Amino acid sequence: MSRSRALRQGIDRGLEWLVQWDIETMHAVSSHPALRRLGPAFVAATFLGDGYLWGALALGLILFGSPTDRSHVLIALGITVVNVSLFQLFKLLFTRPRPTAGPLALLSRLSDSYSFPSGHTTIAFGVAWTVAVLYPRMAYQLATFFGAVTISVSRVYLREHYPFDVIGGALLGSVTALYLLPVFMRLLL
Repeated sequence: MSRSRALRQGIDRGLEWLVQWDIETMHAVSSHPALRRLGPAFVAATFLGDGYLWGALALGLILFGSPTDRSHVLIALGITVVNVSLFQLFKLLFTRPRPTAGPLALLSRLSDSYSFPSGHTTIAFGVAWTVAVLYPRMAYQLATFFGAVTISVSRVYLREHYPFDVIGGALLGSVTALYLLPVFMRLLL
């Protein structure tokens, strides 16, 4: 057997193992007895991750915040717009089907049929990093990252996404925010 053929077979086996791990981990998370108690909280987290949580935060800062807070909202909005564009592009490039509807899935409310990366997670981590940098208080940082992680886990728990979808979304949202924050801060602050 040639080296290139052996390498291709090794890569194929590795990818098969990763896909199998992804499926098994999603099933383990969605059926874990300890997480079942949190089912209603995960449904709420997914619902809030549709934009309601971040929209409420932005509205509160616009109505009750300082002019600097309003600039921070514009920065978060700019990062979110870029993140939405990127995750939609990646979904079209990868075209990974969503998990098969299980008893917990909310597939009736989905706006697209592709799974990778998780848009909820991409936006949540983009906003969390924005808050962490612009509001360097531990309580704010913990609260927004707790929200981002909860939204991400809810997507797997409800079988809307595989674990790699949310890992990819977390990385995409984080990298985009950390790359664009200095640019937007120079423009708006």
